[in-house]
Amino acid sequence: MSTNIPIIPFDEGEKLLDWLELTQALADGHTLPKAEIGDTFLYRDPDTLLSRAAWIDGLGSLVKTATVFPRNPDHGTPMVNGAVTLFSDLDGQLEALVDFHLVTKWKTAGDSLLAARRLARPDSERILICGAGTVGRSLCDAFAEAFPDAKISVWNRTLAKAEALAKQIGTVDLAPDLEAGVRGADIIVSATMSSEPMIRGEWLRPGQHLNLIGAYRPDMRETDDEALRRAKIYVDSRDTTIGHIGEIQTPLDEGVITEADILADFYQLDAFEQGKEDEITLFKNGGGAHLDLMTSRYILDRWEAAR
Repeated sequence: MSTNIPIIPFDEGEKLLDWLELTQALADGHTLPKAEIGDTFLYRDPDTLLSRAAWIDGLGSLVKTATVFPRNPDHGTPMVNGAVTLFSDLDGQLEALVDFHLVTKWKTAGDSLLAARRLARPDSERILICGAGTVGRSLCDAFAEAFPDAKISVWNRTLAKAEALAKQIGTVDLAPDLEAGVRGADIIVSATMSSEPMIRGEWLRPGQHLNLIGAYRPDMRETDDEALRRAKIYVDSRDTTIGHIGEIQTPLDEGVITEADILADFYQLDAFEQGKEDEITLFKNGGGAHLDLMTSRYILDRWEAAR
């Protein structure tokens, strides 16, 4: 094993990255043979331990382990922590250690941004970000890059956090009322820890794009059955959403939708169609280690190009 293994820290790595380049890297990654993935979830309410592994022929393999402790922010500690290891596709040797938070930030927002660039109307003028945490901040940055003429607003269950984020960014407005914010937006992106649906399908109107990130467990949902009934549904990966995430699996179990209603995932990107004026598009971001692998490989490529 080489003794010169890159260790890519957050600040130095992030300076090299570009949101639009990343979405192209994710799209390119889905033209390669389908990823082999394996996930392990362990729970100790309300905490979660996730170990995710992926192998893509041509990109190598990755193991990402994350801990999610929702009470941590109350004590000044990040909610999500972990480690990312990237291995060579040629000989399996350790190829890089990449900062966990760097990979997670860019993978999570880049995943949703790729979908929005395919599904949302490019002339969208108003974007609502639900959630003022770490992911919410990265979504503001990512969507501002892809939709530079759109006005971004932030809503959060705790209004003070939304106010703080809007003040910190400076170019983002505050959305004090969720219903009004949803009704007025062209793109709604939600990254909350909600277990109960909070975005109501009756608030949606034709021409909108709803992009859901927050729910990652079987008992979590951010939107209701009505939204799923009304929308054209897409996911990043059938393998990591169906059977795993309540946002999709609960409506499937209850007969609200069928698997045929899920029109495509990223391995069928050509089937991602921009929503028409009389349609609502809905995307579920489920994450998955294969997306972490594609993101980590992009980060390592940019790192090596800069050396």
